[in-house]
Amino acid sequence: MLRRKPLLHYTNTGKIRSHEHTAYISLTVLLLAVGFCLTTVTVGAWDRPGPAAGSIGLTGVMPGKPPTQGARITTPSPGQSFTQTPVVIGGTCPTNTLVEIFKNDIFAGSTPCNTDGIFKIEVDLLIGANAIVARVYDALNQAGPDSNTVNVTYNPGIASANGLSSLNFGGSQLIINTDAVFRGAFPNKEMSIPIDIMGGRAPYAVNIQWGDSTNKVVSRPDNASFRAAHTYAKAGTYQLSLQATDADGRVAFLTVASIVNGQPDPEVVAATASNQSTHILIALWPLYAAIFAMTISFWAGEWRERRTLIKNGLLAA
Repeated sequence: MLRRKPLLHYTNTGKIRSHEHTAYISLTVLLLAVGFCLTTVTVGAWDRPGPAAGSIGLTGVMPGKPPTQGARITTPSPGQSFTQTPVVIGGTCPTNTLVEIFKNDIFAGSTPCNTDGIFKIEVDLLIGANAIVARVYDALNQAGPDSNTVNVTYNPGIASANGLSSLNFGGSQLIINTDAVFRGAFPNKEMSIPIDIMGGRAPYAVNIQWGDSTNKVVSRPDNASFRAAHTYAKAGTYQLSLQATDADGRVAFLTVASIVNGQPDPEVVAATASNQSTHILIALWPLYAAIFAMTISFWAGEWRERRTLIKNGLLAA
């Protein structure tokens, strides 16, 4: 037979061991510090929300000094005469500027100054005398000083001797124009440009080369202003070329710079950052509340146990 051993009862001494691994004061201070930081972040996110529906985001740049150095035209030579158009206008310029060409104070085209401080652009001349001037602009569209003036002459009457009799440059000259430069477009956002046709005889055909290996031919029944739209896939500076032809075969040319920014849509960035902050806060607050509640529960349980032992006389007060 198996003998039953008597059970030995453990005698409670009524003493509480010191907490070697629990530091409630330090833990409470740490939790309060974390709560303060979390509250500060939450208040900041609440005070600075992302763009609301229908709102408009604005960014600004403090203007600096305009360019102090102007461009200098080295091509063509002063007094030169031409029988064909367009002609090449070239010279030196300050880097990081945009060069705009004017003929008799009429805008004739624009091109960026390259990293070597040189510009080159084809310009359509007016019949007769042309006073060519180059003007530089910085990124804030602030103009620098004008370049030297180069006077040239365009006489299309001799063009037929050069095998260009199919083009009619006589009579009422055909001129095509648009804004000097297009800034601030974004990739994959439609950009609309105004185009003006002056002179010549209707109807007109306008070939628009966007500078990204795409072009569009637009037929116009009259010379009323119209707009053409295009979407660039990548950021960069493009040379936008326009060529207009009228019913009599007259031809006009224009080349302008089209600047496509590489920055993302600010509203999309702000909204994305706001959503990310909201998701993080939603996850952190419940976790913080649970840890804080657990700490308080442990502390309250120990306090209650101590009061019970003192009440029963098992622990000195």
